[in-house]
Amino acid sequence: MTISIVLAEDNLLVREGALRLLDGMAEITVLAACDDLDTTLAAIGVHQPDVVLTDIRMPPTNTTEGLKVADECRRHHPTIGVLLLSQYVEVGYVRSLLEHGTERRGYLLKERIGDPADLLRAIRDVHAGGSAFDSKVIEALVSIRTSTHDPGLARLSPRERQVLGCIARGHTNASIAEELFLTRHAVEKHINSIFIKLGLSGSEQHHPRVRAALLYLAEVNH
Repeated sequence: MTISIVLAEDNLLVREGALRLLDGMAEITVLAACDDLDTTLAAIGVHQPDVVLTDIRMPPTNTTEGLKVADECRRHHPTIGVLLLSQYVEVGYVRSLLEHGTERRGYLLKERIGDPADLLRAIRDVHAGGSAFDSKVIEALVSIRTSTHDPGLARLSPRERQVLGCIARGHTNASIAEELFLTRHAVEKHINSIFIKLGLSGSEQHHPRVRAALLYLAEVNH
């Protein structure tokens, strides 16, 4: 089974580079490549892709076109995944993207386009109904919550904050253990402690706990 894509990027070099990368993936089919908001929305309506891979800033205003694409898909095409591409971590955009939930949503830095494995993994995740957020995005969200003296994060140990970041990026317990050089049992203890301290659902299912962690980190009022 292939995953169909509409690509939206106004920078010609970035768009062509992304197209070459996507064309080299056997399970990806690019249905259209667009360079502004209007043509992107039209392509989505015509092709009904599985995933839209879109720049945040495009003509006509070069401000929040990617977020408008995500909102349009949420309202009219809820089964379409949207993966935003940005040159920088812009926390306000992340929060806007997550305002109505984390399902089928992702945010990657453009530097990730050069890594086929990272890009394909993110596309697969949003297509499957999950989330895909760049590790630098998660680090920024954790940093902001920490700097504002969030009482929940203040109760977490430094190791628990690392584990929370891994959960928000969609890591399994096994991959967290491998990345942080911990035993599976230690990871499970940290996760139980985190979810108790933050008052979150401790479900072992992948998507619910990722959603809980992301929404907690992106929450504006706490």
